[in-house]
Amino acid sequence: MTTLERLSRTGHELVTRSPEETQGLGARIGEMAAPGDIYLLSGPLGAGKTCFTQGIARGLGVIEPVVSPSFVLVRELHGRLPLYHIDLYRLDDIAEIVELGLDEYLYGNGVCVIEWAEKGFGALPAEHLLFQIGYISENERRFKMTASGHRYQEMVSQLTKKG
Repeated sequence: MTTLERLSRTGHELVTRSPEETQGLGARIGEMAAPGDIYLLSGPLGAGKTCFTQGIARGLGVIEPVVSPSFVLVRELHGRLPLYHIDLYRLDDIAEIVELGLDEYLYGNGVCVIEWAEKGFGALPAEHLLFQIGYISENERRFKMTASGHRYQEMVSQLTKKG
């Protein structure tokens, strides 16, 4: 049984039961990723945002280590598509986010994964796939997915398809 087959599926939510399953879900997203995709990650400290991003990177064929970009804001990684790993944790004001000039990443040919996205919703593109990550237990996480745009609705449909 594969990692994704072990995931619980309900509506627009997926539950992972270990860090490996969280990375497996991320890898599935990375395999499905297309140029210009934007994935917004929201959740408390330690919820698994970077772990999930590591899986996305794996699905994109990135071999470089994926660590939180908190101190540099953006890390660019290379795989099948460029991966722009953006972390808004240290920013307190939406004006700071606008001033960063993220347009080349957000509207380029790579894949953007934005941690702490809730800090910049007003400055981020309207079409995206939002993952709200929550704790269930020490190892279990709930991924609530909100798709904004047809492409992302299709992705959610594929991810939550039974069977």
